[in-house]
Amino acid sequence: MRRALWPDEPGVDGMEELRAALAPADAACVLLALVGDEAVGVAEARLRTDYVNGTTTSPVGFLEAWYVEPDWRGRGVGRTLVQGIGDWTRSRGCAELASDALLDNLVSQAAHRCCGFEETERVVYFRKRVA
Repeated sequence: MRRALWPDEPGVDGMEELRAALAPADAACVLLALVGDEAVGVAEARLRTDYVNGTTTSPVGFLEAWYVEPDWRGRGVGRTLVQGIGDWTRSRGCAELASDALLDNLVSQAAHRCCGFEETERVVYFRKRVA
């Protein structure tokens, strides 16, 4: 599912990348949605203590990854994962859960809104090669 979410990222489903996503263990959470033995969705979150765009508190929970298999979308799987991440975030003493979506990913933006997220700002990143 990580490869489906980030198809252009090499090694995104490798063990090193997975270990990094879970470290440190007390500041990271991964939830897997199962139907029988089939994984149909995943959500990854971590606590962020640095500034998170659009938030007013620190630390905040940040939804780092959120994916539901296409055949299972629109059935409440994503909402249940976000609720679980929200519960974990609250259990860590946070008042806010933040996330992001690409500007052109309108499906993700709509899914966030359906789960109670509110848009706070839009950002355009720039890069300039200096070497």
